[in-house]
Amino acid sequence: MDENEVFPVDNEDDDVVVTLNLDDGSEVTCEILTIFDLNDQDYIVLLPLDENGNENEEGEVYIYRYFEDETGAPSLDNIESDEEYTAVSAKFDELYGESMEE
Repeated sequence: MDENEVFPVDNEDDDVVVTLNLDDGSEVTCEILTIFDLNDQDYIVLLPLDENGNENEEGEVYIYRYFEDETGAPSLDNIESDEEYTAVSAKFDELYGESMEE
């Protein structure tokens, strides 16, 4: 399993922005929408931003497993199964769905 690292780069108006280093070597700046727990596993939802720091027009989000090591350093892991992804997506929609509909 490949892990991605997430690094805080900005904290403006309570929106936490991070740079996500993807497996292909590219970087994408994202806003952290939420971190939530489901079945004793934390998940993070990231909203990719465009080059001007605005939300992407498609409204797509990235969802990963979220971990912190003993020093508090964050790390991400891909969700491997369709069943897990479906459950996590449903929980995110329950928590955040209404505010995303605009």
